[in-house]
Amino acid sequence: MTTATRAPRTPSATATTTTTRSSPSAPAPSLPSLTGLRWMAALLVFGLHVHNFHYFDGTAGSLVTWAFGAGATGVSFFFVLSGFVLTWSARPGDRAPAFWRRRIARILPVHLVTAAIALLMAYTLAHQSKPTLSQGLANVLLVHSWWRPWWQTLDPVSWSLACEAFFYAVFPLLALLLRRLGARGAAALAGASVLAVLGLAWVDAHRWLGQQIYSFPAARLPEFVLGVAVARLVLLDRWRGPGLEASLALAIIGYFLVPHVPHITDGYPATVCTVIGFALLIAAAAVADLHGLPSMWRHRRLVRLGELSFAFYMVHLLVLRAGTNVLGTKPLFGPTAGLAVTAVAFAVSLGLSWVLYEAVERPARRLLLRRRPSAEPRAVVRQPDGQEA
Repeated sequence: MTTATRAPRTPSATATTTTTRSSPSAPAPSLPSLTGLRWMAALLVFGLHVHNFHYFDGTAGSLVTWAFGAGATGVSFFFVLSGFVLTWSARPGDRAPAFWRRRIARILPVHLVTAAIALLMAYTLAHQSKPTLSQGLANVLLVHSWWRPWWQTLDPVSWSLACEAFFYAVFPLLALLLRRLGARGAAALAGASVLAVLGLAWVDAHRWLGQQIYSFPAARLPEFVLGVAVARLVLLDRWRGPGLEASLALAIIGYFLVPHVPHITDGYPATVCTVIGFALLIAAAAVADLHGLPSMWRHRRLVRLGELSFAFYMVHLLVLRAGTNVLGTKPLFGPTAGLAVTAVAFAVSLGLSWVLYEAVERPARRLLLRRRPSAEPRAVVRQPDGQEA
């Protein structure tokens, strides 16, 4: 999961942004709308899990299913966004070890803390599965998504981090190839990525591989590469997609199309309905920030929530699972009680995400990325706030 914050707010700042982008040695301008959008994707996943825990019964349950039954596509949004932001914020002349160090500092501290919480819950609360030693080690090392029986070990949502870890491993090579690609090459790469998603969805829908590929890191790579290719087009100022409003409409249409198309009601195939709309929306939001166009996604409160979204994503399912000790596994409340319980779960998750962000994510990142003192002073190029995802 990635972050991009703080955009130009004035015409003069926008002009500065244009100048900065024209200089290959300068850091790329920040894109706060993408951070706001990241919060909305996290909410889709939260709503999906509320649906899966059966907080609502009757008509209220049907409404939750309608609104969040396709919430798993929020993870697809994260994958596309990750490719876009990493390409956007790539440093000229950056070496793979330095890149990997920054990625480890970004995701590992919160992952280790939430894994420890999940382990504690497994041995102290009811309704929790206890991992084996090999499962626990695979989770900590973020390789558990490569084998389906392990994919939801400890904190279940960490399966997507195993996918992200694979993306990070291959990104330096992708970045090297991208430097050789012009606009046509980047457009061809984007098209090939969409075709790959369609092909994999067809294979998964017909179970040709004998098991689902929803959590398999290599199968999710095309979504990440799509984000990479789209970012390259925006960087080259050759993006010609629809504006923010039209892109949002296409993303929403694709999202609500998921339950109405045969063979894609769940799992990986649902991605085919949303991946194009998500890519268009991410690019449109970036262009809106670059040119100072209106964007509700860069509102300061949404941006702040977007900064908390990674921690929120990592902790919310643990909160819902802990709640089964009080509520049971399928409480099936009416509308009022269901809303009250959902509000409490949301508030607790958001509060814990703030604690994780302020007490773990930020200080751990500063500590892990602290520069070692050198014998000779050297100039430091400051990255835009939030680009260090």
